[in-house]
Formats: sequence, C-alpha cells, structure tokens
Amino acid sequence: MSTPTESQPVLVAKDLHAGYLPGINILNGVNIVAHPGELIGIIGPNGAGKSTFLKAVFGQVSIRQGSVSLKGTDITGWKPNRLVKQGVGFVPQTNNVFPSLTIEENLQMGIYQKPREFQTQLERIFEIFPVLADRRGQRAGSLSGGERQSVAMARALMMDPSVLLLDEPSAGLSPVRQDETFIRTRRINKAGVSVIMVEQNARRCLQICDRAYVLDQGKDAYTGTGRELANDPKVIQLYLGTLATDVEGAA
Repeated sequence: MSTPTESQPVLVAKDLHAGYLPGINILNGVNIVAHPGELIGIIGPNGAGKSTFLKAVFGQVSIRQGSVSLKGTDITGWKPNRLVKQGVGFVPQTNNVFPSLTIEENLQMGIYQKPREFQTQLERIFEIFPVLADRRGQRAGSLSGGERQSVAMARALMMDPSVLLLDEPSAGLSPVRQDETFIRTRRINKAGVSVIMVEQNARRCLQICDRAYVLDQGKDAYTGTGRELANDPKVIQLYLGTLATDVEGAA
C-alpha cells in the first residue's frame, strides 16, 4: 500500500457539523485527515453521514461549524467549480455522467476550466482507462453501470486533482464489476492521487484502504488502518456483522 510522502495533509476536515434542513445536523463533529498518497475508506451504517460528509467537503451541503482545508488552504464552503479548479475531484453515486454526450465529450466537460490542457490530460486518462480510448465516440447513456462509473471517475481526474472523493463507487454493480472498480480505484491512488472513498462494501473497502474511518450518528467513531479495523472486536460486532470472518481472512 502507498504511504504518505509529505508531512502536510492533503485534506483536513475538523469538527464538521452540517445538514440539509435548518436546525437539523447530519454531521455532528466529524474529523477526517487524508495525507498525500493515502487511500482513505469511510464506512458505517446507513444514515451515518458518510455521503453527507463528501457533499459538505465539496460545497453541496452547508457547513454550520468546523472547517475543511486543502494543503493548508481553508476551503470551507467553497463552491464546487472553485474546488475543482483548486484540486478536489468528486464522483457522485448517481447521475454522474452526461448520457447524451459521448465518452470523449464527457471527459471534455471535466476540464472545461482548462480547455487548452484537454488533449494532454485525455492521453493521460486513456493510459489509466484504456477501454475508454477504444470507445471514445460511444454515448455514455448506452454504457453499463460499471462503464459509466469509469467515465465518471475519468472525468473527475481530467483536472488532475490532488484528492478524489468517491461516493459509493461499487453501488449497484455486479460482484465482478465491483472488484474492477476497487482495482481501478487503487490504480488511481497509486498514480499519485489521494482518495477518500465512502463505501457500503466494508469488507472490500478495508482490504484496499490505507486507513479507514467508521462514521456513526454523524461522528467518527473509530479510525485505524484497514487491518486494524477489520480485526477490532467492537468494529466487527457493531458494523461488520456476518462480514467479519471474510474480512479477517483477507486482512
């Protein structure tokens, strides 16, 4: 697994309180740190605030207390377009491609703020996703769920982000496509992109991540390496359930 290469964290979320409705918080003091080169996993029960955390970082949910910093710069409350330009990529769980556009046009949308760099970045992305190069003229709406996920991830990488936020990348995919997605995520991470991944498939998430956080009731309840959490009796009992045996065997 990759290891941090610099002392300064890439992203720091400190004491985040955030929510969708006035007076009702989904996040109640989340603290998460991602270092350069790390793949961070976020797991936990439904309704724990995992996806809300990513949306708060990406300026889609109002932060009422706390802060988010990117390489030492306070980015709390920044709009998504500004965050993308600063180096934050985000892949939502659903509606993450433009179905009427081709694969290449989708990738072009990912770098509309730096159009002159399109061709250079396109070649770099096709090295990571060679199958997209072969099908660049195909409309995204005709792709399978796993293929759409690849397009969405590739588009988010077009701006060469320093951190990539992934919201449930394996959701709705077959077991084979899920494995492909996790392998691809690790490949992106090894290419130098720090990744923060929210994932319901706790077993696979803990297998590939450098460190992980367990969110519960809007707070980070546990943190440690994937191996540590996979073998923590409390985490197994409360969050992994019947997956525990598989996780322990794979850790």
